[in-house]
Amino acid sequence: MIFTYVWAGWEGIAHDSRVLKEIASNPTFGFRFPPPGKYYLCDAAYTNTRGFLAPYRNTRYWLADFRRRRALTKEERFNHAHAQLRNVIERAYGVLKARFPILKQMAPYPFPVQRDVVIACFAVHNFIRKYNIQDELFMDFEEITMATPNVQGGGSESIEWGSEGVEYMTTLRNQIANQLFSSASS
Repeated sequence: MIFTYVWAGWEGIAHDSRVLKEIASNPTFGFRFPPPGKYYLCDAAYTNTRGFLAPYRNTRYWLADFRRRRALTKEERFNHAHAQLRNVIERAYGVLKARFPILKQMAPYPFPVQRDVVIACFAVHNFIRKYNIQDELFMDFEEITMATPNVQGGGSESIEWGSEGVEYMTTLRNQIANQLFSSASS
């Protein structure tokens, strides 16, 4: 539940994939792509491409839906596993927002101060977690299973790393889905 990269310099409202595309395409921002064979879990608003593993679109994704009825297809099985892993990310944000209510409604400070407040909140969050400080918020969010939105497709803006990267990650996702499905069937 530690944040590895924070970009707090975007003024105004923008789609997450647009912000990611901007920071990933500018080497001065220091965004680290995952090493070969590794990837970031992301939601369906992002392109499923090399380094970014998105769930299957238009397929059940909510954890609560799987409590009522188990995964029936390989795509549902993959999305269920993906949602369980992404749940850690949602819980980390839950701790952050519970600890620092200012992040929900930023005070009317000048923009550079607002940016520094955000960075400071993430830094304190990571410090508490890294040094294993006994913390009620982390304990409260440790086992919570938060609901995640249904995956119906992403926004109109998406990251395009090229068709080769998309094909690579789609093949990898299908391989993982097939392994999850076959292991559940046996």
